[in-house]
Amino acid sequence: MADNKVALIIGAGEATGGAIARRFAREGFITCVTRRTKDKLAPLVAQIESEGGRARAFGVDAREEDQMVEFVEMIERDIGPIEVAVYNIGGNVRFGITETTSRVYFKVWQMSCFGGFLLGREAAKVMRPRGHGTILFTGATASVRGGNGYAAFASAKAALRALAQSMARELGPEGIHVAHTIIDGAIDTPWIRDNFPDRYAMKEQDGILDPDAIAENYWQLHIQPRSAWTHELDLRPWMESW
Repeated sequence: MADNKVALIIGAGEATGGAIARRFAREGFITCVTRRTKDKLAPLVAQIESEGGRARAFGVDAREEDQMVEFVEMIERDIGPIEVAVYNIGGNVRFGITETTSRVYFKVWQMSCFGGFLLGREAAKVMRPRGHGTILFTGATASVRGGNGYAAFASAKAALRALAQSMARELGPEGIHVAHTIIDGAIDTPWIRDNFPDRYAMKEQDGILDPDAIAENYWQLHIQPRSAWTHELDLRPWMESW
């Protein structure tokens, strides 16, 4: 186990999270991938293993403190040291302010911010004694500006960004690289294909984000020399209006 190194991806969906897991697996990491429903991860694990990589799937609710504490402890004890921790859960919902219930607001905050805090705190606990590690948070356009109907999502993503900044300032001097990405634009997913066909058609012009290209940037963040660390990285298609 001493030779194992773990990349933990919270929110390993069919697009960005799965691509990140595959990218780190190609570099020899054991990818511990999570969703709330473990069975949905079977195709991702099978793909990683077919390419010669190693993957373990877990059903974890990142919003539950006890689950996250026990989960990180289990990985460190039974699988290997967590070298990279990625928080890749969204929560992008649209409600007008008068239609935003307290339940919706709180749930979006839990998904988009609180779970990130739990992962970041637990990852810091195990990385700090070793003096190295990488913690990556996935943000969105809403991380830096609110939009009509996105009061819940934008406020949660802005809070995640502030969390990442605070952690970077605290943990950077201790050798832990904390970075926040702003994913600005449509991503090549079945949901975009089915719901926004005009936007999806831009794929032929590289006009939507390729999950594998996003994942490559996450890998580059991890291997950056500490003399030139990036904290925040904007990723958007060349034709995106911003």
